[in-house]
Formats: sequence, C-alpha cells, structure tokens
Amino acid sequence: MSKKDENTEERQIVGFVGVGLDNEDEHKRITRTEEFLLLGGSEETHERMQDAAIRFRESLDKRGKQLKETSVEEALALLHKAMNK
Repeated sequence: MSKKDENTEERQIVGFVGVGLDNEDEHKRITRTEEFLLLGGSEETHERMQDAAIRFRESLDKRGKQLKETSVEEALALLHKAMNK
C-alpha cells in the first residue's frame, strides 16, 4: 500500500480516554466501558465523566450502532452532546 493509499483510508475512532485532574483525596478512580477509559478526577468529576459515557452509549444504542460503525464526525457530535447535558 502506498502512502497515498494510506492517507485516503477512512478514519475511525476506536475509543475515548477521559482524564480527571482535580483529585485531591488520592482515591484511584478508573472506569472502563466498551467505548471509554475514564481515569482519575474527584468523585464529582469522575461521576460526570461516567454520566457522559452512559449518555453516549445510549445515543449509539438508539441509532443501532457500535462505535466502530460510526463516522468520526458523528461520534464527536454524540460525545459533545453527551458532555453538555
């Protein structure tokens, strides 16, 4: 495969990483789903990341899709919507 062919391949999102940086209680918070790896954060921040991950998954379910079947643009739009509810 030439470099030109590689550049024309369709982009795909395989997952998201969420990192919370406001943890002061030294508790290690990690949540893993099919689409997300969520690390750190205060209890409140980690919970907000979890809520967004759940809303994102629900949006995919409503469309009858998996993340790998979703275009980059659609996945980012769903993530933005999930984070702003």
